[in-house]
Amino acid sequence: MVRRELREHIFKILFQIEFNDMSDMPEHLMLYFENLESATDEDKEYIKNKFEAAAKKVEEIDAILNEKTTGWKTTRMSKVDLTILRLAVYEMKWDDDVPTGVAINEAVELAKRFSGEEGPAFVNGVLGKLAD
Repeated sequence: MVRRELREHIFKILFQIEFNDMSDMPEHLMLYFENLESATDEDKEYIKNKFEAAAKKVEEIDAILNEKTTGWKTTRMSKVDLTILRLAVYEMKWDDDVPTGVAINEAVELAKRFSGEEGPAFVNGVLGKLAD
């Protein structure tokens, strides 16, 4: 799987934390992987590790987002946009393998696929503020 596909799966799993307890996520992850036939064991390990790393930083990421956004606290954001932003901020701040520009571009691409009409511009604007 290419990185873009892996990132999309991480996004989909990370999205689930909005609706499930973290204690239930290992089971959700197992069920998700059962339906992900195209993934190798290496792909699944990458997805799992990156999801867990990002999920551990959610409170810290939300604090960063709340500090940098005006009029758009995380409680007001759509859950899709919030999840995209969380993944992108994680990559920008803590994932040395992902350059900031790539994290922003990939987040905008996720927003184009999964968010509403204004999602890509919103995600790009928030991440642009963070990158400065």
